[in-house]
Formats: sequence, C-alpha cells, structure tokens
Amino acid sequence: MKKKYISSTLSFLLFLTASMLFGAQEKCTVVLAANMKTAMDSIVSAFKADNPGTEPEILYGASGKFYEQIINAAPFDLFLSADMEYPQKLKEKGQTASEIKLYAIGHLVIWSKKIDPNISKMNCLLETSLNKISIANPKTAPYGEKAIESMKYYKIYDKIQNKLVFGENITQAAQFVTTGAADIGIIALSQALSPALIKENGKFYLVPDESHKPLEQGCVVLAHGKTNSTAKKLYDFMSTAKVINILKHFGYSQKK
Repeated sequence: MKKKYISSTLSFLLFLTASMLFGAQEKCTVVLAANMKTAMDSIVSAFKADNPGTEPEILYGASGKFYEQIINAAPFDLFLSADMEYPQKLKEKGQTASEIKLYAIGHLVIWSKKIDPNISKMNCLLETSLNKISIANPKTAPYGEKAIESMKYYKIYDKIQNKLVFGENITQAAQFVTTGAADIGIIALSQALSPALIKENGKFYLVPDESHKPLEQGCVVLAHGKTNSTAKKLYDFMSTAKVINILKHFGYSQKK
C-alpha cells in the first residue's frame, strides 16, 4: 500500500510539474503576408531554438484581409505585413503596441513553366500563346498591387487586363501558375527561390524595382499582444543577423 501511495504521489507531482510548464507557455498568434511562408518556416525554427518553450501560431494570408480582421477585434498578437501601409493604418486606429519596423524589402518576378520570361522580359506577358496571367488580388495583397503598377509602367496593362486571374493571396497566385491553371504569373522572388518552386523547373525574370513602389514590409506588435512576451521576443528577433541572413537567402533586401 505504501509503495502505491508513493507511486501515486510521484505521478501526481510529475503531472503537476508538466502542467505548470505547459501552462507557462504563452500563446502567441502571428499573422503574416503569404509571400513570407518559406522564409518564415526557417525563421520560426531558429526562433524556437533560441527561445525554448515558445510555440507561436503562424497564420498566412493577404495583408489586407488580416487588416480587416484586426480592426474587427481578431485576437492576433503580431502582424508581419507585405507593406508598411496596413501597419500604419492600424497605428492610426490605436491598434498597435510597438513601433512599425521595416523588416524586409520584397521583389517581384514573372514565373512560368510554359515560356522563358527572360527572352522578352516584361513583354513576354504580351505573347499570344498565354491565355491566363496570375497575380495576387491587388485589392488586398500588396504584391498584386505592385504587379499592376509594373504592368502600367511598361504600358502593357490595358493589353492584357482581360487575361488576369487573381489569387486570394500571393501563395494562391503561385499555385495557379504551378498547377497550370494559369500560363504565367507575377509572384514573389522568395517563392521562385523556394524548394517547392525550384522543383517545378520553371523559369523566372526579375521585375525591375523601378517599375513599382518598393515592397517595403512592416512588422508591428498589435494591441492584443501588448503584454505578450513571445510576441515581443519574435518582434525583436526579426532584426537579428540570423533573420537577416535567412531573408537574404530567399531574395529579400534590407533597407540601404
């Protein structure tokens, strides 16, 4: 009987210790632009290695849609946008708890398995063999908005407007072109450099940066995450050399 009592006591103490440890883990919900998917997988792994016990929940999507959810009281703690404008709008509405940090500058590419975009560069979008051109929805995704700007800059938008198909975000825009639902797409350089797209054996052309406003991407702790220590740690982590090197690997630039 005594042995059973000791065993039961030890089991209870182990359970209580484990419960306290897991209970101490602070939930942190991070919402970020879909273009960051591959890079963020590596960033989160590095973050968790440096911060044992943390387990941020990562949600990917269009920055504009997250903005709408945040102003409607969605319980998100940290926002990594594909631009600086949505975080700035949130700040103006009193929905932020930190300064807005520029963490990366993104780039656009034209990507296709059907043709080599490098031959005709931007004019490749005019080829008659192309029936559908995929981009992210410009109303909610900054990468889609900048794709439109580039096409207008080269005066080809009006000629191909009727061929455009819109992904809900940049990830879906890439899926359209990798699956053949679209013949060609304007997507993020980070996606073109990801292992998944490299396996697709497509070719890409880097869209000149001067053809659109810079894809400056902003990070901010949200009002809901004001007292969330994990959100603050990850916000700070985005400025570290580890993160900068990961972002460079996936084609992002830093502010000069």
